[in-house]
Amino acid sequence: MMITSPYEKYRQSAVSTSSPSQLLLMLYDGAIRFGRAALEGIDTADYSGLSINVGKARAIIKELSNTLDSSYEVSAGLKSMYEYIDHLFTETNINKSKTAGEEAIGYLMELRQTFAQAAKMSAGQTQQHG
Repeated sequence: MMITSPYEKYRQSAVSTSSPSQLLLMLYDGAIRFGRAALEGIDTADYSGLSINVGKARAIIKELSNTLDSSYEVSAGLKSMYEYIDHLFTETNINKSKTAGEEAIGYLMELRQTFAQAAKMSAGQTQQHG
């Protein structure tokens, strides 16, 4: 794949030099951004845009779900949460439901905040022990 725009080059380099926790936050940011764009599609009756953006958000949710490490107890709960968020995005698309989309985005924002806090705490511990 050819990378043409400077932004794409930057993005590729940002992804390849990011830590796992930074990548996770980038995935959440993307899902939230696509979720919001999907809601704009409902507002403007751009149902093609709605569908495309819901598809992108769902692809990220699937990626988050597929990369869970099942050796952690919390993973089972997260897997169910991702399945529910995926269900909400499906509802958003099929029923043009802003309520479902807003609920999904709310959960994603909470999860992102939780992981951001955890990443800060683990970075702090690494510095203390290093």
